[in-house]
Amino acid sequence: MTPRQTIDSGKAILGIEFGSTRIKAVLIDEENKPIAQGSHEWENQLIDGLWTYSIEAILYGLQDCYATLRADVRKQYDTEIEILAGIGVSAMMHGYMAFDEHNEILVPFRTWRNTNTAKAAAALSDLFVYNIPLRWSISHLYEAILDNEEHVGDIKYLTTLASYIHWRLTGKKVLGIGDASGMLPIDPETKNYSATMVEKFNKLIAPKGFSWQLLDILPQVLVAGENAGFLTEAGAKLLDVSGHLKQGIPLCPPEGDAGTGMVATNAVKQRTGNVSAGTSSFSMIVLEKDLSKPYEMIDMVTTPDGSLVAMVHCNNCTSDLNAWVNLFKEYQQLLGVPVDMNEVFGKLYNNALTGDADCGGLISYNYISGEPVTGFAEGRPLFVRSANDKFTLANFMRAHLYASVGVLKIGNDILFNEEKIKVDRITGHGGLFKTKGVGQRVLAAAINSPISVMETAGEGGAWGIALLASYVVNNGDKENLADWLEHKVFAGNAGVEIAPTAEDVAGFNKYIERYKAGLGIEAAAVKCKA
Repeated sequence: MTPRQTIDSGKAILGIEFGSTRIKAVLIDEENKPIAQGSHEWENQLIDGLWTYSIEAILYGLQDCYATLRADVRKQYDTEIEILAGIGVSAMMHGYMAFDEHNEILVPFRTWRNTNTAKAAAALSDLFVYNIPLRWSISHLYEAILDNEEHVGDIKYLTTLASYIHWRLTGKKVLGIGDASGMLPIDPETKNYSATMVEKFNKLIAPKGFSWQLLDILPQVLVAGENAGFLTEAGAKLLDVSGHLKQGIPLCPPEGDAGTGMVATNAVKQRTGNVSAGTSSFSMIVLEKDLSKPYEMIDMVTTPDGSLVAMVHCNNCTSDLNAWVNLFKEYQQLLGVPVDMNEVFGKLYNNALTGDADCGGLISYNYISGEPVTGFAEGRPLFVRSANDKFTLANFMRAHLYASVGVLKIGNDILFNEEKIKVDRITGHGGLFKTKGVGQRVLAAAINSPISVMETAGEGGAWGIALLASYVVNNGDKENLADWLEHKVFAGNAGVEIAPTAEDVAGFNKYIERYKAGLGIEAAAVKCKA
């Protein structure tokens, strides 16, 4: 079929992902290839000390993103989307969205970026004997309880952003297992919330006398391939304000951006991994067995089909790097030189590779927000050098590129050096890898492992959730998710691989030792409120 025939016959599948700075929609055909896309730019807000997006911004972003997809379809194919074979919704994981009996949000959405939950996360980690990160939903819930927030007793539903959007579209309070594993730990045997931890939590809060117990307010856990409901009439009107889209379309379980990243990089099989590097960064290594002990820097989550994953999540990645690149854009504009941002990034990134392997002594801390892996509840972006360091443009840019994956390296060194985890393939995706070869080389040096990047990796999580919707609709052979991706989507395509050089690895190791030794500088900057 031509793309237009696919759309007109209702065979196309839609994936929508809510990222930190962009909402993206991708329409795929029966061969799982993108045929149209839409997007909406947005930003979180810091209100009363907490990072949030308003419900109005969420819903407007959904509608505007879909409207730009419709516009792309009309422009390319001169047709209208009226029916789809399937839909998938994904979003940034974790966080806290609490609703009352009238389905009204009780407090503004608290995103993964917030680090005000240290007391709760530490207490729960001790209680569960399991690392509970600051950004997980259970940490936000218990912190609200510890802080005696009045709204907690009125909670009827607690969920993540992906599940919220899915609920608005289908009326179903469900969540994919990957995203659910960022609410509360999952038991890999039952593919559900850990019964032991649920019981421990209920006993912990029993003296509060709430009208609910934990399972009463959490979404139902679903695994990849399960039907998660159908687009309702109200959902269709919410998504497509033009009124063309019809109800009755099946949806896959809503997932987090970590899960869709695994799918988009064909990294759901054991001994595979992926690294997502954009506004935040995280690595996902699919394990053959559990780790020997809990680590504060490593989160245990799951693939969309329930396999155990070691996740290193870093709140900061390319935001500070992008801010510096924008200074060069402004400089070009002052000179009256036409600006092509792809060229600006390409020139600066490639020039960075000509710098010293250890960045000539320069250090960058890219902490726009707090960074739990290194123990910071707040952040201050810093560029640090001494008078004798080699202060060149190449070293300057290289230091910022190293900083974008520096914290990621600190966490992964535990997996590879202490736990001796074996990985057959690691795939990179996200904005850091848009300039060909540069981000790959930097990441390969950071974790001392070959890194692959696929042409399709640029499609990102919206494509990944569209694939999960396709898996629900088109998996007639009932293959497991890893085999279905291997046979039906990637067909053996492992991408282009770059191996680390000994010089780059040694240089990054030298850089990271200075980085760790200088964390006191970052701490002093955070302490100073000037």
